[in-house]
Amino acid sequence: MRALLCCLALVACSGAAPKSDDPGESHLSGSDTGLADDSGDSGDSGDSGDSGDSGDTADTGDTGEAGDTGDTGDTGEVDPWPIDGMGVLSGDCGDLLDPSLIEDPTPRLFQTELDLGTDGFDESALSEGGAEIWEDGNLGGSSVESEVVAYEVLYRCEGAGLLKTESEVVYTDPSGKKTDLIVELDGYTIGVSVTRAVGWPREDPYTVDHATDLLTDKLADIPLSTANVAPEDAWTRQILSVIAYAPEHAVSIEAAWGALDAEVRGDTVLFVTATNGDDDALY
Repeated sequence: MRALLCCLALVACSGAAPKSDDPGESHLSGSDTGLADDSGDSGDSGDSGDSGDSGDTADTGDTGEAGDTGDTGDTGEVDPWPIDGMGVLSGDCGDLLDPSLIEDPTPRLFQTELDLGTDGFDESALSEGGAEIWEDGNLGGSSVESEVVAYEVLYRCEGAGLLKTESEVVYTDPSGKKTDLIVELDGYTIGVSVTRAVGWPREDPYTVDHATDLLTDKLADIPLSTANVAPEDAWTRQILSVIAYAPEHAVSIEAAWGALDAEVRGDTVLFVTATNGDDDALY
């Protein structure tokens, strides 16, 4: 009889264990950490489940890190210049010619660099204005590519809009001095004269003397074309855009510009763009 009672007691003890695990099992549905605890201290594993919840809060901390990428939103506050386009453009870009600078007659120099890489001059990558200049062509010579690049630099660096191509500008004397483009900047009409700094052979050194001769000649034409333009196309001032065969050529242009007399520079804005990569089509 005593043996029978002992057996019954053992059965009763072994049958109670599943019930004490029930709370642990219900806790499993709330947290994976319940899986780590097969011990009967279901209450303790419940506490570790709570810390699992705080782990969830840590996850929100991770979201905080994603918020840090929002700090690149600060980059959004940085000027979005230059606009994407043909080749990689760098240098002096972004609101350089705001109204106060346009109205100030002080001559200015801006420097940019355009790397055309292996794609070279790619008409499919041009802006709408650049494509129009390319399609209209110019009044002679083989310089339309450089005129396109001059416009693209102003569009991508300053948000310039094309008003008229070379053949559309009206002059009082059709045989007098002309400019190459008319653009709009911040509501102002600006004439753009384009030239190229390159020697022959092309790889020969381009000296400061060469640059001085080029600038003196082109700057002398600026006031003449300004006086010749018809009233309906009259501009506020002119930009002389120099497309330079290599960065060394641009250095010579900049040195020559700095040495010129103030009356030679006048109120002209000089944009110097050194080109790299497959740029033979421009010269």
